[in-house]
Amino acid sequence: MYYTYILQSIKDKSLYKGFTEDLKERLKVHNGSGDDHSSRKRPWKLIWYCAFDNKKKALDFEKYLKSGSGRVFINKHLL
Repeated sequence: MYYTYILQSIKDKSLYKGFTEDLKERLKVHNGSGDDHSSRKRPWKLIWYCAFDNKKKALDFEKYLKSGSGRVFINKHLL
């Protein structure tokens, strides 16, 4: 399975949108020392995810969530 997910920083409530094939391990990386991009806002909590059986669809949905209309969709339907 492929996962598109949204994390929320416990520190400042900001959101991080991503894609992975191993959701539990990816959350560990975000909260550990393995991801420079998200390290300054840790700790993170998982607030939403969606599982896909198609990698391209999961990546496309991640890209959409990072767009302007995707951010509106998140605020209106997911949070």
